[in-house]
Amino acid sequence: MAGNPIVNMFKVKEIRERLFFTFLILAVFRLGSVLTVPGIDANVLIKYFDDLAAQNNNAFASYMDFFVGGAFSNFSVFMLGVMPFISMQIIMQLAVIIFPSLKRLSQEDGGQRKIAQYTRVGTIVVCIIQAWGMSVYANSIPGCIVLENKAAFRALFMLTVTTGAMITVWLGDQITARGIGNGVSMMIFAGIVARLPNAIVELAQKVGTGEVQLVFVILVVIMFIAIIALVIYEESGQRKIPVHYAKRVVGRKMYGGQSTYIPFKVNSSNVIPLIFASSILTLPLTVAQTFAQGQNSARWISSVARVLTPNGLWYNILLVVLIIFFAYFYTQVTLNPTEIAKNIRENGGSIPGVRTDKTEEYLTKILNRLILPGALFLALIAIIPTIVQKLFGFPQSISQLMGGTSLIIMIGVDLDTMSQVEALLKMHHHDGLTKKGKIRSRSL
Repeated sequence: MAGNPIVNMFKVKEIRERLFFTFLILAVFRLGSVLTVPGIDANVLIKYFDDLAAQNNNAFASYMDFFVGGAFSNFSVFMLGVMPFISMQIIMQLAVIIFPSLKRLSQEDGGQRKIAQYTRVGTIVVCIIQAWGMSVYANSIPGCIVLENKAAFRALFMLTVTTGAMITVWLGDQITARGIGNGVSMMIFAGIVARLPNAIVELAQKVGTGEVQLVFVILVVIMFIAIIALVIYEESGQRKIPVHYAKRVVGRKMYGGQSTYIPFKVNSSNVIPLIFASSILTLPLTVAQTFAQGQNSARWISSVARVLTPNGLWYNILLVVLIIFFAYFYTQVTLNPTEIAKNIRENGGSIPGVRTDKTEEYLTKILNRLILPGALFLALIAIIPTIVQKLFGFPQSISQLMGGTSLIIMIGVDLDTMSQVEALLKMHHHDGLTKKGKIRSRSL
Protein backbone atom coordinates (compact mmCIF):
# COMPACT_ATOMS: atom_id res chain seq x y z
CA MET A 1 0.00 0.00 0.00
CA ALA A 2 1.53 3.29 -1.12
CA GLY A 3 1.59 6.48 0.90
CA ASN A 4 3.70 8.39 3.36
CA PRO A 5 5.52 5.77 5.48
CA ILE A 6 5.53 8.03 8.55
CA VAL A 7 1.74 8.38 8.30
CA ASN A 8 1.40 4.64 7.69
CA MET A 9 3.25 3.97 10.94
CA PHE A 10 0.47 5.65 12.89
CA LYS A 11 -2.30 4.20 10.73
CA VAL A 12 -1.39 0.61 11.64
CA LYS A 13 -2.80 -0.09 15.09
CA GLU A 14 -0.07 -2.54 16.14
CA ILE A 15 2.78 -0.19 15.22
CA ARG A 16 1.00 2.80 16.78
CA GLU A 17 0.48 0.95 20.06
CA ARG A 18 4.07 -0.28 20.12
CA LEU A 19 5.41 3.24 19.48
CA PHE A 20 3.25 4.84 22.17
CA PHE A 21 4.18 2.11 24.63
CA THR A 22 7.90 2.65 23.92
CA PHE A 23 7.57 6.43 24.40
CA LEU A 24 5.68 5.86 27.67
CA ILE A 25 8.37 3.57 29.08
CA LEU A 26 11.14 5.97 28.05
CA ALA A 27 9.23 8.83 29.73
CA VAL A 28 9.08 6.80 32.96
CA PHE A 29 12.82 6.12 32.66
CA ARG A 30 13.56 9.81 32.21
CA LEU A 31 11.35 10.71 35.19
CA GLY A 32 13.25 8.27 37.39
CA SER A 33 16.53 9.80 36.21
CA VAL A 34 15.76 13.10 37.96
CA LEU A 35 14.37 11.67 41.23
CA THR A 36 17.18 12.00 43.78
CA VAL A 37 17.76 9.17 46.23
CA PRO A 38 16.26 9.93 49.68
CA GLY A 39 18.71 11.36 52.18
CA ILE A 40 20.71 13.44 49.69
CA ASP A 41 20.67 17.24 49.32
CA ALA A 42 20.13 17.85 45.59
CA ASN A 43 21.33 21.49 45.81
CA VAL A 44 24.67 20.43 47.28
CA LEU A 45 25.04 17.88 44.48
CA ILE A 46 24.39 20.48 41.77
CA LYS A 47 26.98 22.85 43.24
CA TYR A 48 29.53 20.05 43.67
CA PHE A 49 29.33 18.81 40.08
CA ASP A 50 29.20 22.37 38.72
CA ASP A 51 32.46 23.10 40.55
CA LEU A 52 34.02 19.94 39.10
CA ALA A 53 32.96 20.99 35.61
CA ALA A 54 34.40 24.48 36.13
CA GLN A 55 37.73 22.90 37.17
CA ASN A 56 37.53 20.50 34.17
CA ASN A 57 37.80 17.67 36.70
CA ASN A 58 34.51 15.92 35.99
CA ALA A 59 35.78 13.08 33.75
CA PHE A 60 34.43 10.37 36.06
CA ALA A 61 31.01 12.00 36.47
CA SER A 62 30.69 12.64 32.72
CA TYR A 63 31.57 9.04 31.97
CA MET A 64 29.04 7.66 34.46
CA ASP A 65 26.39 10.08 33.17
CA PHE A 66 27.04 9.03 29.59
CA PHE A 67 24.84 5.91 29.56
CA VAL A 68 22.16 7.12 31.98
CA GLY A 69 21.35 10.59 30.68
CA GLY A 70 22.60 12.58 33.68
CA ALA A 71 21.08 10.22 36.26
CA PHE A 72 24.46 9.72 37.98
CA SER A 73 25.15 13.41 38.73
CA ASN A 74 21.57 13.64 40.01
CA PHE A 75 22.20 10.63 42.27
CA SER A 76 18.82 9.42 41.08
CA VAL A 77 17.10 6.10 41.69
CA PHE A 78 18.14 5.04 38.14
CA MET A 79 21.75 6.20 38.48
CA LEU A 80 23.19 2.75 37.58
CA GLY A 81 20.96 2.26 34.55
CA VAL A 82 21.26 -1.07 32.72
CA MET A 83 25.06 -1.31 32.88
CA PRO A 84 25.16 -3.81 35.81
CA PHE A 85 22.81 -6.08 33.86
CA ILE A 86 25.01 -5.88 30.75
CA SER A 87 28.11 -6.61 32.85
CA MET A 88 26.44 -9.70 34.32
CA GLN A 89 25.34 -10.85 30.86
CA ILE A 90 28.97 -10.76 29.75
CA ILE A 91 30.07 -12.72 32.82
CA MET A 92 27.39 -15.36 32.25
CA GLN A 93 28.22 -15.73 28.53
CA LEU A 94 31.88 -16.24 29.41
CA ALA A 95 30.91 -18.70 32.17
CA VAL A 96 28.80 -20.75 29.74
CA ILE A 97 31.84 -21.13 27.49
CA ILE A 98 34.27 -21.88 30.34
CA PHE A 99 32.16 -24.26 32.46
CA PRO A 100 30.83 -27.40 30.68
CA SER A 101 28.01 -27.84 33.22
CA LEU A 102 26.60 -24.41 32.42
CA LYS A 103 26.94 -25.09 28.70
CA ARG A 104 24.97 -28.33 29.04
CA LEU A 105 22.36 -26.49 31.11
CA SER A 106 21.97 -23.79 28.44
CA GLN A 107 21.31 -26.46 25.79
CA GLU A 108 18.59 -28.23 27.78
CA ASP A 109 14.87 -27.48 27.56
CA GLY A 110 14.27 -24.42 29.70
CA GLY A 111 18.02 -23.98 30.16
CA GLN A 112 18.11 -20.49 28.71
CA ARG A 113 15.40 -19.45 31.17
CA LYS A 114 17.56 -20.66 34.06
CA ILE A 115 20.60 -18.86 32.68
CA ALA A 116 18.48 -15.68 32.49
CA GLN A 117 17.46 -16.16 36.14
CA TYR A 118 21.09 -16.60 37.19
CA THR A 119 21.94 -13.44 35.25
CA ARG A 120 19.32 -11.42 37.11
CA VAL A 121 20.44 -12.72 40.50
CA GLY A 122 24.02 -11.86 39.57
CA THR A 123 22.88 -8.41 38.45
CA ILE A 124 21.54 -7.76 41.95
CA VAL A 125 24.97 -8.64 43.38
CA VAL A 126 26.73 -6.29 40.93
CA CYS A 127 24.21 -3.54 41.74
CA ILE A 128 24.82 -3.92 45.48
CA ILE A 129 28.59 -3.62 44.96
CA GLN A 130 28.26 -0.54 42.78
CA ALA A 131 25.59 1.00 45.02
CA TRP A 132 27.85 0.55 48.03
CA GLY A 133 30.66 2.25 46.14
CA MET A 134 28.37 5.13 45.18
CA SER A 135 27.30 5.55 48.82
CA VAL A 136 30.98 5.92 49.77
CA TYR A 137 31.35 8.45 46.96
CA ALA A 138 28.33 10.40 48.26
CA ASN A 139 29.82 10.38 51.76
CA SER A 140 32.96 12.05 50.38
CA ILE A 141 30.92 15.06 49.14
CA PRO A 142 30.72 17.61 52.01
CA GLY A 143 27.15 18.32 53.11
CA CYS A 144 25.65 15.92 50.54
CA ILE A 145 24.06 13.51 53.03
CA VAL A 146 21.30 14.98 55.21
CA LEU A 147 20.69 11.87 57.33
CA GLU A 148 22.73 11.82 60.53
CA ASN A 149 22.80 8.02 60.75
CA LYS A 150 25.36 7.07 58.10
CA ALA A 151 24.66 3.33 58.38
CA ALA A 152 20.94 3.90 57.84
CA PHE A 153 21.68 6.13 54.86
CA ARG A 154 23.99 3.55 53.30
CA ALA A 155 21.38 0.79 53.67
CA LEU A 156 18.64 3.04 52.24
CA PHE A 157 20.89 4.16 49.41
CA MET A 158 21.91 0.63 48.40
CA LEU A 159 18.33 -0.63 48.55
CA THR A 160 16.98 2.29 46.49
CA VAL A 161 19.67 2.25 43.82
CA THR A 162 19.64 -1.55 43.45
CA THR A 163 15.86 -1.56 43.14
CA GLY A 164 16.03 1.28 40.62
CA ALA A 165 18.55 -0.62 38.48
CA MET A 166 16.37 -3.75 38.44
CA ILE A 167 13.31 -1.67 37.56
CA THR A 168 15.31 -0.19 34.67
CA VAL A 169 16.09 -3.71 33.42
CA TRP A 170 12.41 -4.64 33.73
CA LEU A 171 11.41 -1.52 31.77
CA GLY A 172 13.84 -2.54 29.03
CA ASP A 173 12.31 -6.02 28.92
CA GLN A 174 8.86 -4.46 28.49
CA ILE A 175 10.07 -2.45 25.48
CA THR A 176 11.53 -5.60 23.91
CA ALA A 177 8.30 -7.54 24.44
CA ARG A 178 5.65 -4.89 23.74
CA GLY A 179 7.42 -1.93 22.15
CA ILE A 180 9.80 -1.15 19.29
CA GLY A 181 13.47 -2.08 19.33
CA ASN A 182 15.75 -3.80 21.81
CA GLY A 183 14.78 -2.54 25.27
CA VAL A 184 18.24 -2.40 26.87
CA SER A 185 19.72 -0.62 23.84
CA MET A 186 16.78 1.79 23.77
CA MET A 187 17.40 2.76 27.41
CA ILE A 188 21.03 3.59 26.63
CA PHE A 189 19.93 5.41 23.46
CA ALA A 190 17.44 7.51 25.47
CA GLY A 191 20.10 8.42 28.01
CA ILE A 192 22.48 9.65 25.29
CA VAL A 193 19.84 11.61 23.39
CA ALA A 194 18.54 13.23 26.59
CA ARG A 195 21.93 14.91 27.15
CA LEU A 196 22.28 16.33 23.64
CA PRO A 197 20.30 19.58 24.20
CA ASN A 198 22.36 20.52 27.28
CA ALA A 199 25.58 19.68 25.42
CA ILE A 200 24.62 21.94 22.51
CA VAL A 201 23.74 24.80 24.88
CA GLU A 202 27.01 24.35 26.77
CA LEU A 203 28.98 24.35 23.51
CA ALA A 204 27.22 27.56 22.37
CA GLN A 205 28.09 29.22 25.68
CA LYS A 206 31.75 28.25 25.39
CA VAL A 207 31.87 29.58 21.83
CA GLY A 208 30.29 32.83 23.08
CA THR A 209 32.90 33.22 25.86
CA GLY A 210 35.77 32.36 23.50
CA GLU A 211 36.79 29.17 25.33
CA VAL A 212 36.20 27.19 22.11
CA GLN A 213 36.90 28.65 18.67
CA LEU A 214 33.98 28.68 16.23
CA VAL A 215 36.19 27.40 13.41
CA PHE A 216 37.03 24.32 15.50
CA VAL A 217 33.33 23.69 16.10
CA ILE A 218 32.64 23.85 12.35
CA LEU A 219 35.53 21.46 11.62
CA VAL A 220 34.34 19.01 14.28
CA VAL A 221 30.73 19.13 13.04
CA ILE A 222 31.89 18.41 9.46
CA MET A 223 34.07 15.57 10.75
CA PHE A 224 31.19 14.01 12.67
CA ILE A 225 28.86 14.26 9.67
CA ALA A 226 31.49 12.38 7.68
CA ILE A 227 31.79 9.81 10.50
CA ILE A 228 28.01 9.28 10.49
CA ALA A 229 28.16 8.57 6.76
CA LEU A 230 31.08 6.17 7.27
CA VAL A 231 29.32 4.34 10.11
CA ILE A 232 26.16 3.86 8.04
CA TYR A 233 28.26 2.75 5.05
CA GLU A 234 30.18 0.28 7.21
CA GLU A 235 27.03 -1.03 8.90
CA SER A 236 25.51 -1.87 5.49
CA GLY A 237 28.58 -3.74 4.23
CA GLN A 238 28.41 -7.53 4.08
CA ARG A 239 30.15 -10.53 2.56
CA LYS A 240 27.78 -12.95 0.82
CA ILE A 241 28.86 -16.59 1.00
CA PRO A 242 27.14 -18.55 -1.83
CA VAL A 243 25.56 -21.88 -0.86
CA HIS A 244 24.18 -24.43 -3.33
CA TYR A 245 21.65 -27.07 -2.24
CA ALA A 246 21.44 -30.27 -4.33
CA LYS A 247 18.18 -31.91 -5.41
CA ARG A 248 16.69 -34.22 -2.81
CA VAL A 249 13.64 -36.44 -2.42
CA VAL A 250 11.41 -36.06 0.63
CA GLY A 251 8.57 -38.61 0.60
CA ARG A 252 7.05 -38.49 -2.87
CA LYS A 253 8.23 -34.99 -3.60
CA MET A 254 11.47 -33.92 -5.20
CA TYR A 255 12.89 -30.61 -4.16
CA GLY A 256 15.00 -28.96 -6.83
CA GLY A 257 18.43 -27.59 -6.18
CA GLN A 258 18.64 -23.95 -5.29
CA SER A 259 21.31 -21.39 -4.71
CA THR A 260 21.29 -18.92 -1.85
CA TYR A 261 23.86 -17.12 0.25
CA ILE A 262 24.85 -16.52 3.88
CA PRO A 263 25.25 -12.79 4.64
CA PHE A 264 28.19 -12.00 6.93
CA LYS A 265 28.17 -8.34 7.95
CA VAL A 266 31.47 -6.49 8.24
CA ASN A 267 30.35 -5.46 11.71
CA SER A 268 28.14 -8.40 12.63
CA SER A 269 28.23 -7.57 16.36
CA ASN A 270 26.89 -4.04 15.78
CA VAL A 271 27.29 -1.84 18.91
CA ILE A 272 27.58 -4.78 21.33
CA PRO A 273 31.42 -4.68 21.66
CA LEU A 274 31.29 -0.98 22.55
CA ILE A 275 28.58 -1.47 25.17
CA PHE A 276 30.28 -4.56 26.58
CA ALA A 277 33.70 -2.89 26.77
CA SER A 278 32.29 0.22 28.44
CA SER A 279 30.28 -1.79 30.97
CA ILE A 280 33.27 -3.97 31.89
CA LEU A 281 35.35 -0.83 32.58
CA THR A 282 32.55 0.75 34.62
CA LEU A 283 32.85 -1.58 37.63
CA PRO A 284 36.62 -1.22 38.32
CA LEU A 285 36.41 2.48 37.46
CA THR A 286 33.61 2.96 40.01
CA VAL A 287 35.45 1.06 42.75
CA ALA A 288 38.77 2.81 42.06
CA GLN A 289 37.25 6.29 42.00
CA THR A 290 35.23 5.55 45.13
CA PHE A 291 38.20 4.49 47.24
CA ALA A 292 40.40 7.22 45.79
CA GLN A 293 38.05 9.80 47.34
CA GLY A 294 39.05 8.84 50.87
CA GLN A 295 41.82 10.69 52.68
CA ASN A 296 43.45 7.44 53.81
CA SER A 297 43.23 5.72 50.43
CA ALA A 298 46.23 3.64 49.40
CA ARG A 299 48.54 4.97 46.74
CA TRP A 300 47.87 2.06 44.42
CA ILE A 301 44.13 2.77 44.53
CA SER A 302 44.75 6.38 43.54
CA SER A 303 47.05 5.15 40.78
CA VAL A 304 44.36 2.80 39.45
CA ALA A 305 41.86 5.68 39.52
CA ARG A 306 44.26 7.85 37.49
CA VAL A 307 44.97 5.04 35.02
CA LEU A 308 41.24 4.49 34.47
CA THR A 309 40.45 8.16 33.91
CA PRO A 310 38.03 8.05 30.93
CA ASN A 311 40.02 10.56 28.88
CA GLY A 312 43.40 9.04 29.75
CA LEU A 313 45.79 7.05 27.57
CA TRP A 314 45.55 3.73 29.42
CA TYR A 315 41.78 3.84 29.57
CA ASN A 316 41.57 4.25 25.81
CA ILE A 317 44.10 1.46 25.25
CA LEU A 318 42.02 -0.86 27.45
CA LEU A 319 38.88 0.24 25.63
CA VAL A 320 40.37 -0.61 22.22
CA VAL A 321 41.60 -4.03 23.43
CA LEU A 322 38.22 -4.88 24.96
CA ILE A 323 36.32 -3.77 21.86
CA ILE A 324 38.43 -6.06 19.66
CA PHE A 325 38.07 -8.94 22.15
CA PHE A 326 34.28 -8.62 22.42
CA ALA A 327 33.92 -8.23 18.65
CA TYR A 328 35.53 -11.66 18.22
CA PHE A 329 33.77 -13.15 21.25
CA TYR A 330 30.25 -11.99 20.39
CA THR A 331 30.59 -12.91 16.71
CA GLN A 332 31.77 -16.41 17.57
CA VAL A 333 28.82 -16.83 19.95
CA THR A 334 26.16 -15.57 17.54
CA LEU A 335 27.70 -16.80 14.26
CA ASN A 336 29.27 -20.09 15.26
CA PRO A 337 31.02 -21.46 12.13
CA THR A 338 30.71 -25.02 13.45
CA GLU A 339 26.92 -24.77 13.74
CA ILE A 340 26.56 -23.03 10.37
CA ALA A 341 28.69 -25.68 8.63
CA LYS A 342 26.69 -28.44 10.35
CA ASN A 343 23.38 -26.95 9.18
CA ILE A 344 24.67 -26.64 5.61
CA ARG A 345 25.76 -30.29 5.52
CA GLU A 346 22.56 -31.60 7.11
CA ASN A 347 20.49 -29.83 4.46
CA GLY A 348 22.57 -31.16 1.58
CA GLY A 349 24.26 -27.86 0.86
CA SER A 350 27.76 -26.94 -0.15
CA ILE A 351 29.83 -23.84 -0.84
CA PRO A 352 31.08 -23.78 -4.46
CA GLY A 353 34.80 -24.43 -4.65
CA VAL A 354 35.05 -25.58 -1.01
CA ARG A 355 35.22 -29.21 0.09
CA THR A 356 32.42 -30.24 2.45
CA ASP A 357 34.83 -31.19 5.25
CA LYS A 358 36.54 -27.80 4.88
CA THR A 359 33.35 -25.72 5.21
CA GLU A 360 33.88 -24.85 8.88
CA GLU A 361 37.51 -23.88 8.27
CA TYR A 362 36.50 -21.71 5.30
CA LEU A 363 33.74 -19.92 7.24
CA THR A 364 36.07 -19.32 10.19
CA LYS A 365 38.69 -17.79 7.88
CA ILE A 366 36.12 -15.47 6.28
CA LEU A 367 34.76 -14.37 9.67
CA ASN A 368 38.22 -13.66 11.05
CA ARG A 369 39.01 -11.51 8.03
CA LEU A 370 35.79 -9.53 8.54
CA ILE A 371 35.87 -9.15 12.31
CA LEU A 372 39.27 -7.47 12.63
CA PRO A 373 38.67 -4.48 10.30
CA GLY A 374 35.17 -4.06 11.74
CA ALA A 375 36.52 -4.11 15.30
CA LEU A 376 39.34 -1.69 14.48
CA PHE A 377 36.80 0.65 12.89
CA LEU A 378 34.67 0.55 16.07
CA ALA A 379 37.74 1.15 18.23
CA LEU A 380 38.84 4.14 16.12
CA ILE A 381 35.39 5.72 16.36
CA ALA A 382 35.30 5.07 20.13
CA ILE A 383 38.47 7.08 20.84
CA ILE A 384 37.52 10.04 18.65
CA PRO A 385 36.01 12.00 21.60
CA THR A 386 39.36 11.87 23.42
CA ILE A 387 41.17 13.05 20.27
CA VAL A 388 38.71 15.93 19.81
CA GLN A 389 39.02 16.86 23.47
CA LYS A 390 42.81 16.92 23.37
CA LEU A 391 43.21 18.66 19.99
CA PHE A 392 40.39 21.22 20.06
CA GLY A 393 39.90 21.76 23.79
CA PHE A 394 36.30 20.49 23.81
CA PRO A 395 34.89 19.62 27.25
CA GLN A 396 34.53 15.87 27.77
CA SER A 397 30.76 16.12 28.31
CA ILE A 398 30.40 17.59 24.81
CA SER A 399 32.99 15.50 22.93
CA GLN A 400 31.53 12.28 24.34
CA LEU A 401 28.06 13.08 23.08
CA MET A 402 29.07 14.39 19.65
CA GLY A 403 30.93 11.29 18.57
CA GLY A 404 32.60 8.03 19.38
CA THR A 405 30.62 5.49 21.34
CA SER A 406 27.50 7.66 21.51
CA LEU A 407 27.46 8.13 17.75
CA ILE A 408 27.75 4.42 16.98
CA ILE A 409 25.16 3.48 19.61
CA MET A 410 22.68 6.05 18.30
CA ILE A 411 23.17 4.98 14.67
CA GLY A 412 23.15 1.26 15.50
CA VAL A 413 19.99 1.46 17.63
CA ASP A 414 18.32 3.68 15.04
CA LEU A 415 19.08 1.26 12.19
CA ASP A 416 17.89 -1.71 14.25
CA THR A 417 14.66 0.08 15.18
CA MET A 418 14.09 1.08 11.56
CA SER A 419 14.50 -2.56 10.51
CA GLN A 420 11.84 -3.64 12.98
CA VAL A 421 9.45 -0.92 11.81
CA GLU A 422 10.18 -1.97 8.21
CA ALA A 423 9.21 -5.55 8.98
CA LEU A 424 5.98 -4.50 10.70
CA LEU A 425 5.01 -2.16 7.85
CA LYS A 426 5.62 -4.83 5.21
CA MET A 427 3.70 -7.36 7.28
CA HIS A 428 0.71 -5.02 7.10
CA HIS A 429 1.22 -4.49 3.32
CA HIS A 430 2.62 -0.96 3.55
CA ASP A 431 5.71 0.54 1.95
CA GLY A 432 8.73 0.64 4.22
CA LEU A 433 10.59 3.63 5.59
CA THR A 434 13.28 3.39 2.93
CA LYS A 435 13.18 3.06 -0.83
CA LYS A 436 11.62 -0.21 -2.03
CA GLY A 437 10.79 -1.14 1.54
CA LYS A 438 14.25 -2.23 2.60
CA ILE A 439 17.48 -0.90 3.94
CA ARG A 440 19.99 -1.53 1.20
CA SER A 441 23.21 -3.38 1.89
CA ARG A 442 26.47 -3.55 0.00
CA SER A 443 28.18 -6.76 -1.07
CA LEU A 444 31.89 -7.09 -0.59
